[in-house]
Amino acid sequence: MSIQQETGQFTGTKDKDYNLIWFTEACLSNALRMEVYSRDAERAGDAEIAEFFKRAQHESQKGAEQAKALLAQRLS
Repeated sequence: MSIQQETGQFTGTKDKDYNLIWFTEACLSNALRMEVYSRDAERAGDAEIAEFFKRAQHESQKGAEQAKALLAQRLS
């Protein structure tokens, strides 16, 4: 069996569920990173870039919320 065919035998979690969990974590991690980047831009006096990172943060938060809702629905 190759990793390409993994369906939970190695992780104990079905691929689709694992992928949702991974996606949620990635979105949340990105939201935190965008906060740091936005603050860096604010300290540098660059409001345009700070706002850009705030928008990106908002999109990451939305992705995380959607994934969490799917996880709650599917894992309950």
